[in-house]
Amino acid sequence: MNDLRRKKTRLMIQHWQLYLLLLFPLVNLIIFKYMPIVGLQMAFKDFRVSRGMWGSPWVGMKHFIAFFTSPNFWSIIGNTMIVSLYTIIASFPFAILLAIGMNELASARARKTVQLFTYAPYFISTVVLVSMMMQMFDPRIGILTKLIKYLGYSGDNVFGSPTAFRHLYVWSGVWQQTGYNAIMYLAALTAINVELYDAAKVDGCSKWQRIWHIDLPGIRPTIIILLILNMGYIMSVGFEKVYLMQNPMNLETSEIISTYVYRIGLINSNFSFSTAVGFFNSVINLVLMLSVNKVAQKVGDTSLW
Repeated sequence: MNDLRRKKTRLMIQHWQLYLLLLFPLVNLIIFKYMPIVGLQMAFKDFRVSRGMWGSPWVGMKHFIAFFTSPNFWSIIGNTMIVSLYTIIASFPFAILLAIGMNELASARARKTVQLFTYAPYFISTVVLVSMMMQMFDPRIGILTKLIKYLGYSGDNVFGSPTAFRHLYVWSGVWQQTGYNAIMYLAALTAINVELYDAAKVDGCSKWQRIWHIDLPGIRPTIIILLILNMGYIMSVGFEKVYLMQNPMNLETSEIISTYVYRIGLINSNFSFSTAVGFFNSVINLVLMLSVNKVAQKVGDTSLW
């Protein structure tokens, strides 16, 4: 036993550079992921800045009950769920189809060109993207507004329409992130044995049959893993983009958990209530991820653990 420990210590000293590289992400994980867990006790206290986190009195489930009985509870949960599910349903197929399409391109130059144009929007910042959308849907000079009016529809103040908010949010995200999301599937496709394609060609399989019987089964584990991970964030819709697109006219569909926590916690300084809402959000995400992972174990042989 002692010899084994000495051997491990000797190896650690010998490869100290690798452990030094590991130190920085480990410190980042501890500071930004584990240390904030201490602050969750604020959800069960009436936090007062003057008394601090440790001196504030315990109130049990008071803030959770206040959130559950709030008149905005079901609308906020519903808005968050609808936007998240809409995003997953809309974005998942496009990334898979794009990856398969690029994999089928015979020309490496054409493949790189397509990847460049589809991957580039990912580097546009959220602020710039929303600003572009505002310009395109401007009631007076917007290009897309003029197109909508030309087709015979009312294009007045699209950004203020509650029904248009979800479509604008989701499809702008599909345009921006499809190229980036396709990289994972493209990497999985390149790992498929080339001999399977050769055997399929010899057997007379068409291109569509090769896609259905080789490509899709080959990337199925990747699809399932990414789906499970996405389900773990279903209640955590991105705050920045929603907040930038939000206005008093579309608030009935754009108010989600993250913007509600920001408004209640930071603007109204109700830190305990916002912590309780965020804690509830994290628990729901965990339950959803565990549930989807369990279903994946039952119906197939792929899961996170």
